[in-house]
Amino acid sequence: MLILAATPIGNLADASPRLVEAMTQSKFIAAEDTRSLLKLANSLGIKLNARLFSLHEHNEGDRLSQILEIAQDEPVLVVSDAGMPTVSDPGFLLVRAAVAAAVEVTVIPGPSAVLSALAVSGLPTDRFTFEGFLPRKQGDRRKMFASLSREPRTMVFFESPHRILESLQDAVLELGADRAATVSRELTKKFEHTERGTLKDLVEWAKSEPKGEMVLVIAGAQVAEVQVADLVDQVLALLADGAKLKEAVAEIASAAGASKSDLYQLVLERRKADNNLG
Repeated sequence: MLILAATPIGNLADASPRLVEAMTQSKFIAAEDTRSLLKLANSLGIKLNARLFSLHEHNEGDRLSQILEIAQDEPVLVVSDAGMPTVSDPGFLLVRAAVAAAVEVTVIPGPSAVLSALAVSGLPTDRFTFEGFLPRKQGDRRKMFASLSREPRTMVFFESPHRILESLQDAVLELGADRAATVSRELTKKFEHTERGTLKDLVEWAKSEPKGEMVLVIAGAQVAEVQVADLVDQVLALLADGAKLKEAVAEIASAAGASKSDLYQLVLERRKADNNLG
């Protein structure tokens, strides 16, 4: 059996009695970082009597057969450094292999940065999508935002404090400056804070170089935002008055809270079609 257990994301008091019991009684524990596990155990006053295995992104594939062999006969506790294993953390490959091998998989639920940030955001929670960590490279980040420009559900992302400003600036370009969003930092910790506003507001806030782990939550596209094609005529009208294409697209997209890249592409397609007709 595999037991996936959520660990605190900041506040040690969030460690559940079931987690403490499992850590105390387990004979085998697979941890993202065994040093972090030992630190957690020490902080909770737990003396581990388990055989420890490291299970991280660089060795998970190599560990599968070893851990599954044990899990056939004995429970193996699986933990990450914070939150639930497999959710933007190691464990997915192990769980997939366990399911394929008919090894039972169960869970000890607990703290979640995704759900915590979503709950306090004030944005719709009935439907949402978790997109994991944003890409490190700007080009890849902008492509991701562009691909989500018509996503109607609330979107949740992880980001580091070192890139939060650049990511918010990219979101403004692809999703529109007036899209509602929040950034939650240091969730469950002493200096927990959630900044709310438009993406443009959050860009200004991020210039103060906030610290701590970040969760970015962005509102989904509204019906009016999805109908980007309706804005093409407005851009063409500005072009007829002598405006430059990029400036016209930026002005109309920002005012409508629409995707700049989508609108730009549609304008090019319309102009090409009009030229062919001519």
